[in-house]
Amino acid sequence: MRAAVLGLCTAVVLVSRVADAQMPLPAAKPPDGVTLFKQQCAVCHTTNLSEPMRQGPPLVKIVGRPAGKVEGFHYSDGLAKADFAWDETRLDAWLTNPQAVIPGVVMAYRQAKPETRAAIITFLKELN
Repeated sequence: MRAAVLGLCTAVVLVSRVADAQMPLPAAKPPDGVTLFKQQCAVCHTTNLSEPMRQGPPLVKIVGRPAGKVEGFHYSDGLAKADFAWDETRLDAWLTNPQAVIPGVVMAYRQAKPETRAAIITFLKELN
């Protein structure tokens, strides 16, 4: 009987030690560009031309496209008069602070995290 009690006590101690051991949690995987786009951009933008336009223009084939030039979308005066094509650098600046790129635009979104902007831009490049 004493051996059974001792064995049970040893098992309880072992179980409690295992429970006390710190198991490292797996590193959280950052959201990918598709997920970030859906969470942060898709309310105003589509990724194809077959969907109805939303508050912002469709972003399919945005990289290399002249700014303010999607037919059928009504741009702010500043964007309509823009004289550049979207590239990674310009998109990064735009997502950081659109009003710094073109004063007076109506886009209110700003993204302070470089890794989030980079993931979204990578996704947009894949749409080209």
